[in-house]
Amino acid sequence: MEPRYPKCLDPKTKPSNFCPGCGYGIILKTLGQVIDEMEVAPRTVFAVDIGCNLLAWNYYKLDTIQTHHGRVTPLCVGYKRANRESVTIGIAGDGGLYAIGLQSFLHAAHRDDPVTIIGVNNTIYAMTGGQLAPTSLLGQVTDTSPQGKFTYEKPVLGPELAKEMASSSAYLARGSILNIPQMKGMLKAAIERQLAGHFAFVEIMSYCPTNWKTDAQQSIETLEKLEETFKVGVINA
Repeated sequence: MEPRYPKCLDPKTKPSNFCPGCGYGIILKTLGQVIDEMEVAPRTVFAVDIGCNLLAWNYYKLDTIQTHHGRVTPLCVGYKRANRESVTIGIAGDGGLYAIGLQSFLHAAHRDDPVTIIGVNNTIYAMTGGQLAPTSLLGQVTDTSPQGKFTYEKPVLGPELAKEMASSSAYLARGSILNIPQMKGMLKAAIERQLAGHFAFVEIMSYCPTNWKTDAQQSIETLEKLEETFKVGVINA
């Protein structure tokens, strides 16, 4: 029987700091299971960006680094170059990766740097109050677009954009917390691709009930609607 908590998660960790209904708990638990099953915890370093994901800085019994907003990709690349035997995993939100961190993210994909980056996409800047983000949809109401997004039509599609610059050996995929087994398989494949010496990126579609102002059922329905634009699947294998 699978343990309730992954071994690499600290059982003494304080209760979750994430908002009720947030998808980060699902993502972090699933990533912990993958790390345990692959038996790579002793050589894994986990990097967190500024954003909701920084609340995970002490969740794992792993070497963990927190960096400035948008800098998680270059931090992972630098660490990996200094310690080639490490398993380097970074996590950031859609704002940290596709706005201030876009240049570093795309060039790491272009260089085929052997790191694994996880991007959590809820189409807003969640920690700072729910502002318009690069991934926000046309017409989406946020704190900074109260009448709906209207300035430009297409949201940034991270894995698809990275594919335009990435090596053919890179692994690029989009998962969702609505399908945990599939998401888990993608995280495992991303770490395996890093171990093979290549860049790997998994975007994960996730809830943000606090800023979406949705209940449980509405959150599921909102995420299902988002997946009509952000197509779940492997983008580059």
